[in-house]
Amino acid sequence: MNKQDHNINKRPHVLVITFPAQGHINPLIQFSKRLTSEGVKTTLVTTIFFLNSNFANKTNTSSEIEAISDGFDEGGLASADSPESYIKTFREVGSRSLAELIKKVQSEGTTIDAIIYDSMMTWVLDVAKEFGIDGASFFTQACSVNMVYYHVYKGLICLPPGPTVSVPGLPQLQRWETPSFVHNYGPYPTWSEMMFNQFVNIDNARWVFANSFFQLEKEVIEWMRKMWKLKVIGPTIPSMYLDKRLEDDTDYVFNIFKPYLNECMNWLNVKPKKSVVYVSFGSLAQLESEQVEEIAWGLSDSNVNFLWVVRDEEKAKLPKEFLDTKIPEKGLVVTWCKQLDVLAHESIGCFVTHCGFNSTLEAISQGVPIVAMPQWTDQPTNAKCIEDIWGVGIRVKVNENDIVRRGNLTSCIKRIMEDERGVAIRKNAEKWRSLAKLAADEGGSSDKDIDEFVRELKHKC
Repeated sequence: MNKQDHNINKRPHVLVITFPAQGHINPLIQFSKRLTSEGVKTTLVTTIFFLNSNFANKTNTSSEIEAISDGFDEGGLASADSPESYIKTFREVGSRSLAELIKKVQSEGTTIDAIIYDSMMTWVLDVAKEFGIDGASFFTQACSVNMVYYHVYKGLICLPPGPTVSVPGLPQLQRWETPSFVHNYGPYPTWSEMMFNQFVNIDNARWVFANSFFQLEKEVIEWMRKMWKLKVIGPTIPSMYLDKRLEDDTDYVFNIFKPYLNECMNWLNVKPKKSVVYVSFGSLAQLESEQVEEIAWGLSDSNVNFLWVVRDEEKAKLPKEFLDTKIPEKGLVVTWCKQLDVLAHESIGCFVTHCGFNSTLEAISQGVPIVAMPQWTDQPTNAKCIEDIWGVGIRVKVNENDIVRRGNLTSCIKRIMEDERGVAIRKNAEKWRSLAKLAADEGGSSDKDIDEFVRELKHKC
């Protein structure tokens, strides 16, 4: 057999390098599953600490799983002196550890045809280039958000920004509608710089991926494609909640907390259709005690059934009277759940969310209307899109102390659950649900971009 014949039958192999956070690892895991279904061998790479500290369902992925060191193998980010220390050490130690992993894989006779990496980890591309391996940057956040970051990186948006901000493909943004790392740069300089510097070597990446779909951010995507070989491959959620083409793809691989699935499902099963307000602020948000209290009494005043995810470290903020009287009557509070199972349930009427992009895409893919309550990072811009561009939700309003009062939350819930505004929002949500499925389905825009990437990989082999 000559080399050309051998290459025709060779299975491409990619490493997929993830940043160790739930919202970053899930999209890359799901993309890996899609690639595997297309005949690509994938090796998922995360940190030693993240791999050892999560509830991993490794039977739910056909990827091999490897780990590299971030320099904090026993405690991860929480054990670092500061975010700056963590990021600096991760770059230095992670670069060496990744190089060792590449050498190990290659010494076993396995080629690596590409390395796909979270766009925040720009040093991965530098390591890949040292070994002559093509790199692919993967944006886990919305293209609209990354468009803003890119304009900051290029000096086209000054810090602090003025009262309004304009970028191609988006309506004019008020200052507070930009990501918090832009309009409130001071408190998180390390994370801000990491977001802006995603673009420092992106022109050296052979491919750029985005966890979105073409119709959702069409104008922004078209502008980005003028600069990079952008492939838009989302929504990256388990297939059985979207296009149902991968029958064994029913869950993400990692959960950072133990989910209470049976308790949630049993409770939802006896509730009327579209009668439940689901409330969750993700895996990272830390709300002020005053804000938790306002949410509690806002749910109470709404007089709706509610399922509220309150992580263990946040539970002490719940008002005792609320727990004693309102929970047994109308609600269920759990420390974690399988969010997609909840959003897909027929009893869910709306979703009060922090507007993390994964949560946003999950809601869109299930056609669930949103009450948008953004906290930080990309979430203010996502909330702008949710209300004003996609029309699938309503944003809450904060007071002078950045607190959402119970009356405002109650009003937003009632507008979606009871008013004419809610009818229009629900109609838009169903439209976007159909478009998300269409993008992922065979021949859809995201499916075509994945197929094109796989063809290029196989041609390289």
